[in-house]
Amino acid sequence: MVSFKKDFVFGVATSSYQIEGAAAEDGRTPSIWDTFCRTPGNVYEGQTGDIACDDYHRYREDVGILRGLGVDSYRFSISWSRVFPAYGVYNPKGMEFYKNLIRELKQNGIEPMVTLYHWDLPMWAYERGGWLNRESVTWFKEYATKVFEELNDSVKSWITHNEPFCASILGYDLGIHAPGHKNLGEALIAAHHILLSHGVAVEAFRECGLKDSKIGITLNLTPSYPASNSKEDVEAASRSDGLSNRWFLDPVFRSSYPEDMKEALGRFAGGFDFIKDGDLQTISARNDFLGVNYYTRVQTKFVQDSGLNYQDVQGNLKKNVTAMGWEICPEALYDLVLRLRREYTRVPIYITENGAAFDDVLSQGKRVHDTERIDYIKGHLRKIAGANEQGADVRGYYLWSLLDNFEWAYGYSKKFGIVHVDFETQERSLKDSALWYRDTISSRTIE
Repeated sequence: MVSFKKDFVFGVATSSYQIEGAAAEDGRTPSIWDTFCRTPGNVYEGQTGDIACDDYHRYREDVGILRGLGVDSYRFSISWSRVFPAYGVYNPKGMEFYKNLIRELKQNGIEPMVTLYHWDLPMWAYERGGWLNRESVTWFKEYATKVFEELNDSVKSWITHNEPFCASILGYDLGIHAPGHKNLGEALIAAHHILLSHGVAVEAFRECGLKDSKIGITLNLTPSYPASNSKEDVEAASRSDGLSNRWFLDPVFRSSYPEDMKEALGRFAGGFDFIKDGDLQTISARNDFLGVNYYTRVQTKFVQDSGLNYQDVQGNLKKNVTAMGWEICPEALYDLVLRLRREYTRVPIYITENGAAFDDVLSQGKRVHDTERIDYIKGHLRKIAGANEQGADVRGYYLWSLLDNFEWAYGYSKKFGIVHVDFETQERSLKDSALWYRDTISSRTIE
């Protein structure tokens, strides 16, 4: 049996575009995801987040579910284009939704953890160059500062950005996320400006004097293991780690980009002239905590191609995968957390996302018997407890996700929720995993 301290935070997580809906209500204007979804071929069956889980209208019901689960905290994100629907234009009606949501959470004894940016860049910002335009840093600062001013009395935990890797590499290089570009050079510029906007937002947060509040960033970190012991595969795994992990960890915690990756990426980045004097000092502004999103590991092999000469492949646990095809490997989370402690930082760590999609089936009795998901969560929580026994100081765990929701390019075809959503009726049904999580939170133990 493993146990968790009374002050260990158990939570669940969501994001604005994936659950809110109300895409054109109360002044909200389109984000890059609204536009991306409307381009044929981008999203499964052309689905969109126009309605999603309709949380905008059903947030009280969803908070009631949270209360029933007994969670300590709820992590959600704010829709930038709901709060700033046009350049320089603040929308109080859009902010009112978040104030009402937070009030409801607090009345039910649930602490909010607010993410400022979970990928839904306003179209007005994209039309001005988006993250490729250095002015985006100023736009983000203005947005963040206004949110701090409006919500600082009731929010004690802030995250600037969720997964800059996905917003930049998946959105600007691989083209599988909005805005759908396919240019690694652009992706590196976008990543830099996103990281710079993080640092600037942290500085703005400090200037607001929010002494009782904490701020950090959430990085999705995917450990890479060489597919063999060959020198080529070992070096390939280092490059995979370099792009996915070190390219974001190093500037945040070391005020530098990794030199080996600068050399490898140099021909795509045009000499890195987008990095200006002082940028890296700004990016490495002091964080109060680090958010880590962990789902899986990769194994990496050398391939001879025109890119970075590596390919991430499925590991040797081929039968032990989720509906995403992701290998289930809690041990890699343990390794990751201890590596962060050895190499990067002593600030508190929160696992801000961890979860799995499976091919859930809703029975006639409105039940989903998702034992695979329970096993997934249980395995990862055990490893977190084990890491804490080694002094890792992981202070909380946010399960992804509360609800089945809009899973980006996969539309509604992938189910990560511990609550089933019938997207025709919006009826919510607790899965077995939700009941298990409720009992685990209550007992703070895992058999």
